[in-house]
Amino acid sequence: MILETFPVGPLQCNCSIIGDPVTGKALLVDPGGDADKILARLNELNLQLVAIIHTHAHLDHVLAAGKIKTATGAPIYLHRDDQFLWDIVDQQCAMFGVPYEDKLPAPDRYIEDDQDLGCCSGVAIHTPGHTPGSVSFWFEDHKTLIAGDTLFRGSIGRTDLWGGDFSQIEKSIRERLYSLDDDATVITGHGPSTTIADEKQHNAIIRAC
Repeated sequence: MILETFPVGPLQCNCSIIGDPVTGKALLVDPGGDADKILARLNELNLQLVAIIHTHAHLDHVLAAGKIKTATGAPIYLHRDDQFLWDIVDQQCAMFGVPYEDKLPAPDRYIEDDQDLGCCSGVAIHTPGHTPGSVSFWFEDHKTLIAGDTLFRGSIGRTDLWGGDFSQIEKSIRERLYSLDDDATVITGHGPSTTIADEKQHNAIIRAC
């Protein structure tokens, strides 16, 4: 599996390219900005983008989705419970002082819990709490979790924005994420990666009981 993660956009969201070196197909997770940079890297890796998938619909994870869809033809995926956030990205940008230059197209498809992502044996895990439609992406064969803003190194995603719910994020982490392999790598929505074991033992907010 080809996996590259790099910060993009005004709030430095971690964007990931996940590619299958055999088929040449790829997924793009959370294109929060810098569309030209993302497209250039896809071209350098000689990968065909088959889906643009989002862990959630906060502005910093979605702003380049439209440009990348236009350039590649890849469909946009989002959990239906975050559609309301997608619809107010302009208001989110205004709140955080971020320019909203390219209106986002509507998502093409909704992500379902336990959905096969169609590339690299990836599976979607619905992990509400940071937002109602937050989703994590689990690549079991490679013991890699893309957690978005649900789980961070030493912390968790904030729950004081639109639709956030602490009890939900706690349940998502305890029941859906901490049940994964201890040695799994966790790619977070911002900042450094971690492992499931490290967070179960050392997370400042939610540790394994």
